[in-house]
Amino acid sequence: MQLNALRYFVMVATTGSFSATAKHFQVPSSSVSRFISKLEQEIGQQLFYRNTRSVRLTDIGEKYFVQIKEVLDTLDLANEEISGKNAIRGLIRINTAVALGRLHISHIVNKLHDSFPDLSVELILTDTFIDPVQEGVDIAIRIGSLQDSALIARKICDQQYVLCASPAYLEKYGTPHSPHEIQNHQCLVYKGVSGSQRWYFRQQEHDTPVLIEPQGPLRSNNAEVLVDAALEGRGIVLFPTWIFTEDYFKTHKLVQLLPDWISTVEPYSIGIHLVSPENRIRSQKVRTVLDFILKEIGDPPYWDNILKF
Repeated sequence: MQLNALRYFVMVATTGSFSATAKHFQVPSSSVSRFISKLEQEIGQQLFYRNTRSVRLTDIGEKYFVQIKEVLDTLDLANEEISGKNAIRGLIRINTAVALGRLHISHIVNKLHDSFPDLSVELILTDTFIDPVQEGVDIAIRIGSLQDSALIARKICDQQYVLCASPAYLEKYGTPHSPHEIQNHQCLVYKGVSGSQRWYFRQQEHDTPVLIEPQGPLRSNNAEVLVDAALEGRGIVLFPTWIFTEDYFKTHKLVQLLPDWISTVEPYSIGIHLVSPENRIRSQKVRTVLDFILKEIGDPPYWDNILKF
């Protein structure tokens, strides 16, 4: 069994493409296909489902990928440590939530390519929980509480929330001056896998929060849909600062409400963390990318400046 075959296998599994793998390794597509076929013959298992449009892993292929990816990562780390070479190259897999990835992390990845042109990034956007170890993810950007003891975490920030509505909505329905008044307003509510969000308000950090069960004309599992509805004057939204752009407030498309109250969607602060499996964090490549992401986001994060103009 040749090492190249295993590297081709991991890249095809990651990209879902023989041609992309061939381009990455600068070899003909036929060579990649031949190596993969020979690998399947050697282990006596079909690793991929193939058709004219796509390539995807079989169930056996999924299990094999997790194991081989870890083996290759360990091998690369050993080579890196022995050779003393710290060049940032090769593949790194990053996972985060869809909206955070589209609005922010994708732009940071583009800057990452500018700084490290030999680095190949797979950005996996999903709002469902994935196990970084099982999925071969190097860095996951997690929103919320952390429960994986096997992961090494670095905190980016606690989320800051903004309650807001459009001037058109406020002209029609009036401006709420206390959390309790929100119950008389049209609210646009995020509904995820754990149900509809509840809104919590406190005037000081350690106060007992005021709980509001928001009601209104629209619920969605997509934050951007709800923000668009707010921009169109359909109701009030409560979301973390990273969901919004500075332009919304600078040009008065949205107006912050109850600015003297601390608002959240849980009775406690909700953090954003960078997490990595313990075996990945030993890699200079992974540590460098972690540092790059933290530096680009800043402390406090740049998205908390949307109301400062």
